Amino acid sequence: MEAWRLADIETPGGSRSPVVLRSADDARAVLVGLEPGQGLGDHQVKEHAWVVVVDGFVTFRAGDEELDGPVGTLVRFLPDERHSLRSDGGAKILLMLAPWPGPGHYRGQEKGRIQAS
Repeated sequence: MEAWRLADIETPGGSRSPVVLRSADDARAVLVGLEPGQGLGDHQVKEHAWVVVVDGFVTFRAGDEELDGPVGTLVRFLPDERHSLRSDGGAKILLMLAPWPGPGHYRGQEKGRIQAS
């Protein structure tokens, strides 16, 4: 068994210093602190992205949809789904990516193999 007390883990530097809790072939878990006004701009990932609001309040956006996320909210984004999130007052989120890395994550490279040019 592995366990983490998310509320006790410090995330200094906000979104610029995510804390990787666990990274394995099946998934990656990352704790991200968001300082007031910080967010993760419009982006997409190759994995299923699951986001849990651990502390604070987060506004999620995907396409034309926007969702307010208080503590305890769980949101899932599909692979390649463009999305963003922000926190006006600050927050802490748990991000889980599965599988890790997703197909195509290494853009033109096989996992662990560098292509010759």
